[in-house]
Amino acid sequence: TENTRHGPVFTQEPSDSIFPMSTGDKQVFINCKAKGNPSPHYRWKVDGKDINTDSDVNYSLVEGNLLISNPHVINHGGVYQCIATNTFGTVVSREAKVQFAFLQNFSKKPRNTVSVREGQAVVLLCGPPPHYGEIKYSWVFNGQRSFLQQDARRFISQKTGNLYFAKVEASDAGNYTCAVRNMMTNATVLSSPTPVVVRRDVVMGEYEPKIEVQFPDTIHVSKGSSVKLECFALGNPVPSISWRRADGNPLPGKIKINHSSGVLEIPYFRPEDAGVYECVAENSRGRNAARGQLAFTPGWIKSTFHFYCVRWECKAAGKPRPSYRWLKNGQPLTTEVRCNKDTACILKPCLEGVSTSPPDFTRRPVKKSTVIQRGGEVVLECRPHASPRATVSWWRGAELLKDSVRRTIMSDGTLRITNISKSDAGRYTCVARNQFGTSSSAGTLVVKEPTRITVPPLSLDATVGQSLVLPCEVSSDSTLSPVFKWYFNGKAIDFSRQEHFEMIGGGFAGDLMVRNIQLKHSGKYVCMVHTEVDTVSAAADLIVRGPPGAPESLVVTDITDTTVQLSWGSGPDNHSPVTRYMVQARTPFSIGWQTVRTVPDSVPGQMMHATVTDLNPWVDYEFRVVAINSVGVGEPSTPSKQIRTQAAAPKVAPVTVSGGGGARGELVIVWEPVPEEQQSGEDFGYVVAFRPLGSSTWIQTVLASADASRYVYRNDSVAPLSQFEVTVGVYNSVGEGPFSRVVRVFSAEEEPSEAPSRVWARAVSASEVEVFFEPMASKSSREKIIAYEVREAKSEADRVRVVNSTALLSGLKASRVYLISVRAQNSAGLGPCSPPFNITTKKPPPSQPPGGIQWNLTNSKIFLNWEHVKAMENESEVTGYKVVYRQNWQGRTAVLETNKTSIELQIPSGEDYLIEIKALTEGGDGTGSGPIRIPKMSSKFRSLRKTCTKTAKKRVFLS
Repeated sequence: TENTRHGPVFTQEPSDSIFPMSTGDKQVFINCKAKGNPSPHYRWKVDGKDINTDSDVNYSLVEGNLLISNPHVINHGGVYQCIATNTFGTVVSREAKVQFAFLQNFSKKPRNTVSVREGQAVVLLCGPPPHYGEIKYSWVFNGQRSFLQQDARRFISQKTGNLYFAKVEASDAGNYTCAVRNMMTNATVLSSPTPVVVRRDVVMGEYEPKIEVQFPDTIHVSKGSSVKLECFALGNPVPSISWRRADGNPLPGKIKINHSSGVLEIPYFRPEDAGVYECVAENSRGRNAARGQLAFTPGWIKSTFHFYCVRWECKAAGKPRPSYRWLKNGQPLTTEVRCNKDTACILKPCLEGVSTSPPDFTRRPVKKSTVIQRGGEVVLECRPHASPRATVSWWRGAELLKDSVRRTIMSDGTLRITNISKSDAGRYTCVARNQFGTSSSAGTLVVKEPTRITVPPLSLDATVGQSLVLPCEVSSDSTLSPVFKWYFNGKAIDFSRQEHFEMIGGGFAGDLMVRNIQLKHSGKYVCMVHTEVDTVSAAADLIVRGPPGAPESLVVTDITDTTVQLSWGSGPDNHSPVTRYMVQARTPFSIGWQTVRTVPDSVPGQMMHATVTDLNPWVDYEFRVVAINSVGVGEPSTPSKQIRTQAAAPKVAPVTVSGGGGARGELVIVWEPVPEEQQSGEDFGYVVAFRPLGSSTWIQTVLASADASRYVYRNDSVAPLSQFEVTVGVYNSVGEGPFSRVVRVFSAEEEPSEAPSRVWARAVSASEVEVFFEPMASKSSREKIIAYEVREAKSEADRVRVVNSTALLSGLKASRVYLISVRAQNSAGLGPCSPPFNITTKKPPPSQPPGGIQWNLTNSKIFLNWEHVKAMENESEVTGYKVVYRQNWQGRTAVLETNKTSIELQIPSGEDYLIEIKALTEGGDGTGSGPIRIPKMSSKFRSLRKTCTKTAKKRVFLS
């Protein structure tokens, strides 16, 4: 019954565990729970040594569970045992090996180049960094995004990480990087690249297989586990690998053999699977073999305890024969138990000599104060030192206590009270007597109201991105301060490092807020509330629904010119069933991934195949599949291998066929080329067909170029602006395609027959002439003057093309006569020149710059004056002056003109100014004076004056 007293019995024992060290968790739990009456207390050992949870800050007890805070990969790994004890005895749990998964970085030291002959074998060493936990090895070739694929020629050992080439080919040259992934922490690190150079001066000859990767001579395998055997051979030609059992028995049907990667796997190992396994490597030059034994390791088959006959029997099976050891109260037995060679250990009690003494509580007094919750159970120990053994009585105040329904005084003197009420509170005294004396020890029992979770967390469904609150409210004794702790999937939540979790509330509420929920937050949440007297907990399951995971194993089959068949496997639905699938494709011509048409049009979630339609022939395609559920659109599958649809005759004709223009006697036909993705096959080209309007006979020309976009038909007998019917068709190596719609195109017009009239010109300066003429009217709507050419008769260089009736010829020489003529241009060419017109350019401006420059700076005004520039006989007369000024070198330029030899400028103070003076003439601007620097006006000097003369300083042109 529930009140029957008994020793502790485990209901949960610690098990071998590996904890990842990259998740940021600061705490890990090792579970242990036992039932017993009275309730047991717990202690732990690691590597055979007792753990002191009071003095070691890294260890603490949560009920019977061991909590390790801030674990260290080395210091806290080891073999743990839980020991549960009550007054009836002690039980010791199984040994649990606890370790911590981690992965360090590779050394950054460059790796040496490996030089190998073509046809030779080679092994590239991975040399993984320090790590613990299951490791997966991969290799990357030339920095590609996908990992190197294994085949019969290339093998990656998951024992060493090394990459083996049975026979090297020329295409193997490049850089190889070893990638190591810790399957528990999900961390991946990359080695420095190993360059491989393939020498082709000497090709390696053929040789027999050499088994380079083989399994150990003996492997011990436990029942139900999985074992993988690796075998890979070097050789030329590439050897084939086969497996067999050396005793002649057939291989178990459950065996998985990957012939391309040289791995044999036996899942769910059973005793009958034990034996010698052999791997055989064979090629045309010979064969080689390697073998090893799989041995079955023992498991417990019988464990019985006979408490009354004091005979304990323990049996185990295994090869080799297992050894035994026994423990009493958690400690190894030595002299009390005799073990024979077989399976029995017989109890052998001994009596020791004793001394006499009165009862003494000095070393083990009654606990001074015990706090317990109402309704709970308490055990008050009375353990004085006395010889012979003392008799014990218990008192509450002045009341002698006797056994009752709720109170029991046990044979060892322990007082046990169950279903405690408030009336049980008070001072308890244990009195011990033997024939040599009497002694007593007292303690106080304090009764508190029990803690109860009044609002527990409830199991919920949530969608990715939502936020929710898991409540946890308690009722407790008003003098107690409950401490709330939350655990997610067995691990304590560290709120300082978890951005998604926050504890809200206070006092008797410790609700858990989960923000921006992700799929990884699915699992069991436990609210554990500790007080001074008790611990209570409540659990809830949270299911997080999200968009589906990526579909898997996408395969493309049944390729035609416009369709393919796709099939795939379902990915995780993330707690919301897939409602439909969407197929996407991309080509070298598309912008990213595009949704394509399928049969059925909407692929239901239960169907994992579809036919893609309306594809373009002779185009490279990649496909991917996206799953959709009620939450949203999931991640796309890995793209399929690139395939090319079959070729077909073209189905698309050129668009925007037009033409016109060209030289006299020409018919010009143009069109927009058909895009490469619509050419449907090799040897693509165009067929151009045309005929005079009203004729029944087509003239055809074949252009064997996919890039052609223009064809010119030349025939002097074609009259200007004759109408033709034109169409352009397509063809490729498979056959002919459609023609475009028929359009009308005019042949070229004839060149202008007349020249522009009323041509005249005027000299603008010593280097420029402006020309004017009367524009010409078109004879018809089809004939149009598109430009005019204005030219100087003696120079091919002095010509300009304009579209209006004015032109400016520049870069001419001063005081020179030029002959100017004009001719019109249309789409057919240039017409005749107008009669030449004489024009003489102006004299050049003076070469002498303004001199005798003086300036005066007073109250933000600059007063400038200079000497008049006198032109020489062959120079243009001076009509005025131009003053150019600006702030510093970077300021905006300002220009003032004057017909005097002085000027006044209003400028702000505080900045330097640069000024230059030029003479103005009808032949253009004269030579500048060079820059004159006006310094900024200081507060000390309000007036500055300076005279500038012509010097050989550097010229600066201001414009």
